[in-house]
Amino acid sequence: MGDMETDQEFNVSSVPFSHYKDTDTNKDGQTDMESNDIKSLPGLLKSGIKSVDTQSEGDLPGSRKVSFYSDVGSHSQPNSRKVSQNVDAGGFIQQGQYLHPLYTGIPLAPNYRRISSQPFSYHGGEFPPSRKTSAEVFYYPQAQYLPRPSQHGKVSVFSIGNSSDTGTIGADAEERIPQLDHYRVSVFDNQRPTLYQLREDEIRANEQFSPTGPPTELFSDELYDDAEEGGGKNESVTVSGLKFGWIQGVLVRCLLNIFGVMLFLRLSWVTGQSGIGLATVIIALSGVVTSITTMSMSAICTNGEVKGGGAYYMISRSLGPEFGGSIGVVFALANAIAAAMYIVGFAETVRDIMWENDAYITGNSINEVRIIGLATCCLCLGIVLIGMEWEAKAQLVLLAILSLAVINFFVGTFIPPDDEKKWKGVVGYNDETFSTNFVPHFTDGNSFFSVFAIFFPAATGVLAGANISGDLKNPQTAIPKGTFLAILMTSLVYIAMVWAIGGCIVLTAVGEILTPGMFMDPVTNATITPTLDIVQNCAAFNQSCESGLLVDNGMVGIASAWRPLILAGIFSATLSSALASMVGAPKVFQALAKDKLFPYIHVFAKGYGPSGEPKRAYFLCFAICLAMVCVGSLDLIAPIISNFFLMAYAMINFSCFDASMANSPGFRPGFKYYSKWLSLIGSLLCIAVMFLINWWAALVTFLIVAGLYFYVFRTKPEVNWGSSTQANAYKDALRSTLKLINVDDHVKNYRPQLLVLSGYPRNRANLVDFASSITKKQSLLVCGHVFQGDFEEHMTRVRSMSAYRWFENKKIKAFYNSVCAPTFRIGVQVLLQAVGVGKLRPNTLLLGYKNDWQKTDPLEVLDYFNVIQDAFDLKYSVGILRCDGGFDRNKVPDNILDLDSPELFDSDEEPEDDDDETVEEPVKDVRKESNNIPSTVVERKNRNNKTNNMHLKRLNTLEEGVENAAFEETQVTGTKSTTTPSLLSQDVPEKPPTNFKDKQYGTIDVWWLYDDGGLTLLLPYILHQRKQWKHAKLRVFCQGTKKGDVTEDRTRMASLLAKFRIEYSELTVVTELNKKPQLSTYREFESLVHQWRVKPGEFQEEFPWKIADTDLIEHKQKTYRHLRIREKLLEHSRDASLVVMTLPVPRKTSCPAGLYMGWLEILTKGLPPSLLLRGNQESVLTYYS
Repeated sequence: MGDMETDQEFNVSSVPFSHYKDTDTNKDGQTDMESNDIKSLPGLLKSGIKSVDTQSEGDLPGSRKVSFYSDVGSHSQPNSRKVSQNVDAGGFIQQGQYLHPLYTGIPLAPNYRRISSQPFSYHGGEFPPSRKTSAEVFYYPQAQYLPRPSQHGKVSVFSIGNSSDTGTIGADAEERIPQLDHYRVSVFDNQRPTLYQLREDEIRANEQFSPTGPPTELFSDELYDDAEEGGGKNESVTVSGLKFGWIQGVLVRCLLNIFGVMLFLRLSWVTGQSGIGLATVIIALSGVVTSITTMSMSAICTNGEVKGGGAYYMISRSLGPEFGGSIGVVFALANAIAAAMYIVGFAETVRDIMWENDAYITGNSINEVRIIGLATCCLCLGIVLIGMEWEAKAQLVLLAILSLAVINFFVGTFIPPDDEKKWKGVVGYNDETFSTNFVPHFTDGNSFFSVFAIFFPAATGVLAGANISGDLKNPQTAIPKGTFLAILMTSLVYIAMVWAIGGCIVLTAVGEILTPGMFMDPVTNATITPTLDIVQNCAAFNQSCESGLLVDNGMVGIASAWRPLILAGIFSATLSSALASMVGAPKVFQALAKDKLFPYIHVFAKGYGPSGEPKRAYFLCFAICLAMVCVGSLDLIAPIISNFFLMAYAMINFSCFDASMANSPGFRPGFKYYSKWLSLIGSLLCIAVMFLINWWAALVTFLIVAGLYFYVFRTKPEVNWGSSTQANAYKDALRSTLKLINVDDHVKNYRPQLLVLSGYPRNRANLVDFASSITKKQSLLVCGHVFQGDFEEHMTRVRSMSAYRWFENKKIKAFYNSVCAPTFRIGVQVLLQAVGVGKLRPNTLLLGYKNDWQKTDPLEVLDYFNVIQDAFDLKYSVGILRCDGGFDRNKVPDNILDLDSPELFDSDEEPEDDDDETVEEPVKDVRKESNNIPSTVVERKNRNNKTNNMHLKRLNTLEEGVENAAFEETQVTGTKSTTTPSLLSQDVPEKPPTNFKDKQYGTIDVWWLYDDGGLTLLLPYILHQRKQWKHAKLRVFCQGTKKGDVTEDRTRMASLLAKFRIEYSELTVVTELNKKPQLSTYREFESLVHQWRVKPGEFQEEFPWKIADTDLIEHKQKTYRHLRIREKLLEHSRDASLVVMTLPVPRKTSCPAGLYMGWLEILTKGLPPSLLLRGNQESVLTYYS
């Protein structure tokens, strides 16, 4: 960019945009620049450049550095910015050169974010720029979209298309300043640039997806949720429905919900039963529980954006769908039942007023409450269906009436009572009444906790504001502020009313005049003056007490200054609380339905209108409310919802505690006045209160929540909310992994931890299924995938997570690790060295057998062979599994592995013929590639040329005297060779490919011929414990000793197996393994390795995979042994379901790949599925306890 500080800027108004176009020669031989009166650099200077730095810099003496502007406004075009441009080979232009901006005409939609790599470049004279300049990274609009010069002020020509409103900074048009839209999950068209866009020189014009793949389903539950409610992105911002502030949305609703039916209909009874002291404790305890819960709720709701659903939304996003779903159902149900409770309180008041005025419907108390309650339910439903705006206005009116009613009560207590009030128990403030009422007077089996259970639902109104969190302007601020203030105000009012009630109303009083002359003195015939003692002496009047705190629930109205205003207060309190609950419950249920955690409830997720009103959920809540109103008793309904609300409170507190304990960097609540230990205490306090109120109801609540929890846990809904459960899972895994490092290894705790060279797991599903049968719920399984080629080609695929979707679909517990390497062997070396962490790293390499080793590129066979050697070098155990038909059954092209396509998760396709282990490249020219063999290829001893050219006519003679011509050179005619038919191709029945996910029967034959530490025996035993293999019998074959005593050998092995506690069905001692193999077996082996023999004129240094005659001589006995084992396998294990045998170990420097592959082929061809297994010669079995 040059030194920006020394650039000399000039007046832009003198340089029209028409000067900045391609240079074309006109008919007069002049260029466009000349025709526009700019004939040279001095002309350009005269047109508007004030000064030009003529200092010589770089390698070009006299070169100049130029800064200039155009007429196009930098602040009116998208992606515009102001830069200084250096354009020639050294970053400057030569004196006298023309400076011509070249417009490429690449179109740009309004606010288009992507940046072109080449639309605007500068050519000084005839010399093109030698490097890409900062101006070469812009998309430009077409010429007709450019504004006229006269409409813009002084701007740089480089500022076209780089407006400040796009957030670009500095000299890199790709960069963006931090913006809120960049962190919205639901916005894809205004995100920050990807690493790919920042680092690549050119961006593909036709690219339809981000280089990291299309938007995944990671946040599918929250994508475009704004658009679902109001249309497009812009509409969701501007047309979002009615939003409330903290006063009308939270404070008013909480006040009305807390000042519910208890305020006027049950507070006097609570005071009489528990006394002033314990009543204050009940109110204070409720306030403590709700305050702690509000602290926890405030911490959660200020830790991010809170949407609709209230407590359910906060719990589910904090603890995950399991807790959230179970509590969501209970909480929605509790709110619906609470609405019924308030309506029943309203109906009781209306019934009492009717009866006082001799108006009856049925004459039955319960039935009349039911009838009035059902009518009230319909009225409330009609109000909420009109809309939230009308409901909010109604709440304000009801709050005003309620406030006047409370004031009316306090005023009434200070007015001296008349005789009528005194006979009903309102005696005015006096010490005797206060002291009597200060202590509890529990009756009818009531206790502190039973009274607390009746009162506590009044405190549940603290969640009224949180329930409509989706309708608040700023839930993070509104919920804490409004809720705390509501708790403080209501607690003070409740306590003040308790003390006022206890100070002026007696426990029991005579009440109404039942008979004429009842209050007349029979001696003097004078009216009896009601005193404190007389009004409580009901026996003197031969009747039961009809009034007082313990008898009459309407004492607050009697003590007030004007009773009709108290009745209006009762109506406002009950109806407002009912309305709040009938609005809150559907909102919670709608949020629950949107998340689709439970079946068949998604129909209730639909919203209507700009605010997304849950009208369907309104009717559901209405039905529940009707059912509970039919109960008809306030005292029966209140304890039911107490446990439900307490459970919700306990989960809110536990959510805060759990999120704090997870110590996730993402938990950064804006509300700082909380404590995780206080939240834990609040959670335990809620649970304790549940059991103290009603232990069997608490157990029922726990069972309901547990049932819902396990249902969601089993169904595993596809949601990802970043819950504290996920954070704890990471924290626990990290702690356990670090702790495991300090745990010493012991043979009793050995677990086979497998690294499976599966490639993409779906490609070799059968191999992964077999490995999973070994490690399932017991040990580590890692699927390794090697991408061959340049890193640039596969850089987006090595981070693909689609394999885990396949694992989940197939219920396989495994990890997937992919690397990119030039060759297959180098890639596997990386996996062998780097896979795993701490003690959680593989100790066994499992790979499929290379069926096409005879046809494929020998270099690939050499890589395959060297991978086995590398595993042994790193002290890995090695297993090679061979199956009829191979494992390549469901090929997935590498170029789609970076896409989370559902097609990648199925594996029902027909198997393909190619069984290449992981290499999928075309066959290369062996001679051309021979010089490029990695330096890690095993070195071999130099052979004598004469030995290389030697052809063995006869290696040995059979004991029967028949000459063995197996190793004689085969007769070659033209390009075809003739070989003797072998035992390998005779009498071997063809079987369908084995599916290791199916149940297996038959036998598992274990050929434990050599002591490898016991892994050859342990893995079959583990397989036999799995449900797929438990029906198969385990047979063990061992090699006899040189003594030839079969009985002794069997006894020895049986004793060893018994000490190892290995159960088996049959034990066989294999004898005569030292005998010479049959002639047909020799010939078949020779036919296998013939093309791998070193031919005349070839050298093993050039073809290290080929077999020299010295190799055959050196490994003659070992070859005999393998051929003999082959014959025994066909004799004993032809019909087995699985054959597990000891894998031959190749010598590091003297066994070529061709010979080793010949051994593996001769041992496994035509047999049932075979696992060649070799431990790392360290014990994995022990008989010590």
